[in-house]
Amino acid sequence: MPDGRRLVLVVGASGVGKDSVLDGARAAFRDDPRVVFVQRVITRPAGSGGEDNIAATSEEFAALSAQGAFAIHWPAHGLSYGLPRRIEDDLAQGRVVVANVSRQVLDDARQRYPGLTVCVVTASTDTLRARLLARGRETEAQIDARLAHVGAPTVGADVVTIANDGDLADAVAAFARLIGQFLPVSVKPLT
Repeated sequence: MPDGRRLVLVVGASGVGKDSVLDGARAAFRDDPRVVFVQRVITRPAGSGGEDNIAATSEEFAALSAQGAFAIHWPAHGLSYGLPRRIEDDLAQGRVVVANVSRQVLDDARQRYPGLTVCVVTASTDTLRARLLARGRETEAQIDARLAHVGAPTVGADVVTIANDGDLADAVAAFARLIGQFLPVSVKPLT
């Protein structure tokens, strides 16, 4: 069973600013080989969702899944998402692995990667609504449906919450501090 002590899974409702917080932290650690930000495989065109994903058709995704290419995968909002299995190599080499996932995979991830940390990015309902409207990807009815599914807070001893209602730099700094807690002194070279 892979050691999850350096696995940081980021979750939060659509519009809380997960991608913005992740992008800020990615920039902060861009020259640090001890930190890996996972590029997700998604069944949508690359770059169309505001993140640098690996695009796959539904058929390609199903084939990759059948081959065991994903450490974690899930469906959401008509798309399929997967984290490449190579995250296990990064964890084994002592790297901090940071990934954006759905809350629906947390129970499975906790069993597979004991010791992981869940970072919940939050924002108020008013902030979420304003951000989703500004994004312009969904109708007001779709936004209302998303907000209705925000649901209960994610809880657990492994959960750290970062509020992203104010200055983005504050949320990025808090997330970078969280990642910094897990940094190893060195990492094993890639083999």
